[in-house]
Amino acid sequence: MTEFIQTIVNGLTTGCLYALIALGYTMVYGVLKLLNFAHGDVYMVGAFIGYFVMHWFGGPTAIAIPVPLLLLVMFALASIGCGLLGMAMERFAYRPLRDAPRIAPLITALGISFVLENTVLLLFGGFTRSYQTESFVSPASGIHLGGVTIDTVQIMIIVVSVLMMLGLIQIVHRTTLGKSMRAVASDREAAEMLGINVNRTIALTFFIGSAMAGIAGVMSGLAFDQITNTIGFLAGLKAFTAAVVGGIGSIPGAMIGGIVIGLCESFSLSYISTQYSDLIVFGILIVVMLLRPQGIFGQRPLQKV
Repeated sequence: MTEFIQTIVNGLTTGCLYALIALGYTMVYGVLKLLNFAHGDVYMVGAFIGYFVMHWFGGPTAIAIPVPLLLLVMFALASIGCGLLGMAMERFAYRPLRDAPRIAPLITALGISFVLENTVLLLFGGFTRSYQTESFVSPASGIHLGGVTIDTVQIMIIVVSVLMMLGLIQIVHRTTLGKSMRAVASDREAAEMLGINVNRTIALTFFIGSAMAGIAGVMSGLAFDQITNTIGFLAGLKAFTAAVVGGIGSIPGAMIGGIVIGLCESFSLSYISTQYSDLIVFGILIVVMLLRPQGIFGQRPLQKV
């Protein structure tokens, strides 16, 4: 029973990270009907920003400021840096192709993914870097119930992720920007005729989605300790799987899909085999596409006759 509960905790932690990345996929798809396959590498950039910010303040063994303030600065700079990166991608890579055949921006997204991955490789090298989280966040801290351990980083990931998801829902449903997003997603041309600044709305959509991926990258580095220039590829694919499982274009679907994929991966690692966890995750994607291609929360497209 202890192992079962610990597996759930680990799955929720991983699932929250996937959900934050999946929200970027689903927001961009909802507004532009674009699968931004470079989004996973934005998450990777966020992890690197957090790593260099930490070393800017002395490194894991000699931090010059209080740890809560350090984490706040890491999250803030990673979110701003990745948000601006997302806006730059939209402005210079996707906006010129907005009216092109759908395959063009898809190939461009794959190209941007390789550019980001290899730019980080050229600038910082391909070796693995370590956050050394245990040096400034004690492993003994957190919640200990029997044999179940929920460490401080896991608590932070779950709490921050839930707060960000709830905040995003409020933005989408209760703000002028959210109304503009929904209008553009529904009919871009009609929204423009109603006076909505479509370019600004799409750019801010990229900013918000990329900022959330950047924060997820920092939390991933804190939780799993090691980062490389390739971590974004597989994480991005799993987050895309989460978005599809939940119903791509649906914000609640992305959140639930991320948690479902995280739990499936965690149970696969604990009870089946570490070698087959990825096979099981992507197998779920195939099953969902066959049985319910619109996902859990997705809606079937209207058939025009």
